[in-house]
Amino acid sequence: MNKFIILIPVYNDWQSAFELITNIDNQIENEMVDVIIVNDASTEMCPDFSNKILKINSIKILNLIKNSGHGHAIATGLNYCNDQLKFDYLIPMDGDGEDRPEELKNFFSLVSNSKPNIITANRIKRSEGLIFKTLYFLHKVFTWLITGKLIKFGNYSCLSKDVVSEIITRNTIWLSFSGTLAKYFPIHVSIPSIRGSRYFGPTKMSLFKLILHSLRISSVFRWNVIIRSILLILFALVLFDYYSSYCFLLIALFVLIFLGASVSLEKYFIPQDFTNYKKNISELTSLYSR
Repeated sequence: MNKFIILIPVYNDWQSAFELITNIDNQIENEMVDVIIVNDASTEMCPDFSNKILKINSIKILNLIKNSGHGHAIATGLNYCNDQLKFDYLIPMDGDGEDRPEELKNFFSLVSNSKPNIITANRIKRSEGLIFKTLYFLHKVFTWLITGKLIKFGNYSCLSKDVVSEIITRNTIWLSFSGTLAKYFPIHVSIPSIRGSRYFGPTKMSLFKLILHSLRISSVFRWNVIIRSILLILFALVLFDYYSSYCFLLIALFVLIFLGASVSLEKYFIPQDFTNYKKNISELTSLYSR
């Protein structure tokens, strides 16, 4: 029997996380599943867990000392699980319901049938409004132009123990999970995925976070971005010289600013000693065990 760990980063959104865990329980058939909640230094106390659980083996909380953001919480959880826990596959999963638990059965089935090292959940449909969908589409296209990679997946994926052991050696995991996976593991199996709606409250994704998301992915592909940015700037300057339109100068300026921001992110988001992840962990507590 394959043993899965589902890794869920949480910051204060306990109500959504508990709803998600209940729905995860409903998807389990014969799999052994442990849930690890990475508590990213929430300011709200974790309430008592009273949901009825029938199939999940255990639920534990990895408490972090300092809030460091969603991406760092996942990276810390990956490191901890790899070093301290036994498992066959690990599934990072957002705790708000936007990663649909109904799709876990597709992961479980593929693992049971063919045991791939990596399964990504490729987005085929999103639940946000038209404006955000348009902005997200532009983000994907621009990221593809600037990096050469069309990334259709986020954190929601299924990784074998060997892949987890390998991916945590890449310091870019602290910048972008999906970018690191796309760069170092370009060959993988995928399942179609529909972006769900949050269980409670509005989405936390904003225009600023979307831009930062693009920058962090681009920073993973530093040299691709440098080369392609120079080519785009030169092309825009040639068009400006030919058409005398200032819009091409603005495009060149935008690409230049984006280039500068993306290549400088590394020193802000990658810890100097990224292997010393334990310094931000206070304790592992048990919430539920069969």
